[in-house]
Amino acid sequence: MGRLLDRYIHRKVVERWRKAVRGASESPEPLLRRQRDQARRLRLYLDMLLHEAETRLARPRIGSSQIPKPLGADWCWRPDLWRGPLARPGVASAPRRAQIDRQVTLFHDCSLAEIGMRQTRNSQDQDLAAFALQVEVFGFAGSFLSLSVDLPTEAAKDLTKQHLMRVDVLIDAELPVELFARLNILHGPNTDQVLRTLDPSAQSHSVDFDLAHLPLNEARIEKIWLDLIFENPQMNCVSLRDLTFCRHHRADL
Repeated sequence: MGRLLDRYIHRKVVERWRKAVRGASESPEPLLRRQRDQARRLRLYLDMLLHEAETRLARPRIGSSQIPKPLGADWCWRPDLWRGPLARPGVASAPRRAQIDRQVTLFHDCSLAEIGMRQTRNSQDQDLAAFALQVEVFGFAGSFLSLSVDLPTEAAKDLTKQHLMRVDVLIDAELPVELFARLNILHGPNTDQVLRTLDPSAQSHSVDFDLAHLPLNEARIEKIWLDLIFENPQMNCVSLRDLTFCRHHRADL
């Protein structure tokens, strides 16, 4: 009964405003002024509702778990920043260590602090992640700017030197930007690293980190994290539209 009544009232309201539109050119000014004020108040709430609805109903869905993965992957992961909204969506004039959530931290050594980062909503057809991270840099006089992403403990469970760790990055940039991806593995007192270069002319990147030649103590792996290192980042705006991790065993030779 409630739904029927709601639909009836909605039809009446729509018909009222349709009639007001048809008669607006001939309505007396006092009536037209009153209708204008009512329409403005109504438009405020309609715009608020549309904004919230378009945010929540936009594709891809918040919490999307679709991830490009290699055949035989035994673990895949997308950090929370690219999956759901943050309580604090951005940082302006980022300090030298700016943590945007519990997994992602920006590091730099620039005294100008003309660096900002914020979470934005993805909306392009090819997007699988719900959100992106936008890093904007104006003046930059430092020697490094990097984004550090801590992987969860599951990434290290049963990890061996027979694994490849794959990272997929989807990037938009106002200007071509040189990026390096460095995988860091802490095992006991030692930290080993694998560095890969990302093609500045490409939008989508897929890189494999081969662990075979690292002197890993597989039983003592404690922590894994990725550093995305920006080369000459000044006067650029870079949007990381997706970031995913997978691990898979090397193919038998």
